[in-house]
Amino acid sequence: MLYLFITVMIGFAYLLTRLYFLKKEIKSAARQLQQLNQNNTAKKLDISYHDRDFEELAKEINNQIDLTKQAEAVKRSSENELKQAISHISHDIRTPMTSILGYIQSLESDELSREVKKKYIETIKNSAGRLKVLLEDFFELSIIEQSDYPLKMERVQLNDLVMEVLFGFYQEFNEKNIEPQIQISENDVLIMADPSAVKRVVENLVINAIRYSTGEVTINLRRINSVVQLKISNSVDQLSKQEVNHLFDRFYKADQTRTEGGTGLGLPIAKSLMEKMNGMIYAELKDSHLNMICEWKSK
Repeated sequence: MLYLFITVMIGFAYLLTRLYFLKKEIKSAARQLQQLNQNNTAKKLDISYHDRDFEELAKEINNQIDLTKQAEAVKRSSENELKQAISHISHDIRTPMTSILGYIQSLESDELSREVKKKYIETIKNSAGRLKVLLEDFFELSIIEQSDYPLKMERVQLNDLVMEVLFGFYQEFNEKNIEPQIQISENDVLIMADPSAVKRVVENLVINAIRYSTGEVTINLRRINSVVQLKISNSVDQLSKQEVNHLFDRFYKADQTRTEGGTGLGLPIAKSLMEKMNGMIYAELKDSHLNMICEWKSK
């Protein structure tokens, strides 16, 4: 009987001791979480009492802390990107608007000749056109990036679509004295995609190649195992690999001194559309040539 009593008392003492240390650990964890929530520390939860269930709880709490930190980092990045985008679009809008207002004010003068007035009016039209393109591209990008942006996925014969787009740029190639090198298979190259979105992507890449080429443009469409790859390449001068890494950023222009067309939104629009279609788009610099590469799974 005495042995049973002693055993019960030892067990009771063990439970009390275990409860004491567990309660102490809970208080310690609460203090650490309070310090973390008050931004007094960035340290994750640290426990000294070894209990399998409590260790598992601490592990899950630390995982949640990591997820919260990641979410906060993404939020800060998005906020900075938004601020930068607003800054860029404000600048790009202000430039043609200032030009338009300045020339309109000049047109009010009675001392201008008819020829000068005609020249000013043409400049106003050009500035207004640039402003219109900028606003349309910005609006299009904002629509595309919405989660419920509609896509009509179907089988697309990519080789025919690419050739159709290229024929549409015949005049632009002529004006730049560029004879594109076209390497496209005559066999059917099929992908699952939205034909309108694919056409927009190819158009934007061709426009970029024509606008910034130093004389050479190559279009290559091929199937590599289960992947269909479209590569649009153009020769470039003074373009670094660091600049290539930012080409798909909103409003980014590798050569900031260029004012010829371009809103800095064509490539981000192409990237957003490719991601919506579960495709891939990336850029690489090789042997003084900028390669824009799109990839889809073949069908």
